[in-house]
Amino acid sequence: MKDKEVKYQAPALDKGLDILEYLSSQSIPLSQTEIATGIDKSPNEIYRMLMSLESRGYILRDEVSGKYRLSLKLFHLSHRHSPVDELRKASQYPLEELANTIMQSCHLSILYMNQVMVVLHAKSPGPIALSIEEGNLFPLLLTASGKVLLSYLPDSEQTTIFNNNAIFQAFTDKEKVKFIKSLKEIKDKGAYIRTSDLAAGVIDISVPIGKGNTGIIACLTVSSLTALNVNKDIDNEDILAEAIKCAERIEQRIGL
Repeated sequence: MKDKEVKYQAPALDKGLDILEYLSSQSIPLSQTEIATGIDKSPNEIYRMLMSLESRGYILRDEVSGKYRLSLKLFHLSHRHSPVDELRKASQYPLEELANTIMQSCHLSILYMNQVMVVLHAKSPGPIALSIEEGNLFPLLLTASGKVLLSYLPDSEQTTIFNNNAIFQAFTDKEKVKFIKSLKEIKDKGAYIRTSDLAAGVIDISVPIGKGNTGIIACLTVSSLTALNVNKDIDNEDILAEAIKCAERIEQRIGL
């Protein structure tokens, strides 16, 4: 066999997914022609797919205007069983325990649509704490969590993300090389400690969750407020050690 990647194509499925993704990005119902234009297809190309999606209940067609919109079926399916919910349940107690031990806020993030999504947050018990709302999205290349998540992706997946990331494309060639090199260093070390690119006075300490054959599934990040000497006996290396222990507990609780 030739040593090459075999790509399986399913044009009809691709068209269906393109339609669903495009409708999800629009705030108003759209006509067949508008949908076709939005996904760079002709109206005739998507006619049968629209009929199929409508008959299966994924989209709804207005009886008067004839325009299409998403139904709640995808929402219903996504909430039957959510891996993110399982991850949150397994991580809640270890994350809260970590925040209490180091007296700093921490959060759990996943890769979502070329961005970083915060799925769980544990607030520091101290009187002043950094709060990051669950569900918020952040730039992949500008966050500690994003860099850790990126560092464990296969080269081919990294390349795909880079090709579609405006921040990376704005880098000079030298900056691109430096950034890619930094990802390798993060993976080699198994952790990332650096001043936050998004918030002044914050040092991010990040570790992956789910390494080895399972692949990384999330990133645990401690956002340490450097201006607060809430616990002078704990330095960044101590926080890193506690974060690694927390990550290991989470991995055990989800069976990794």
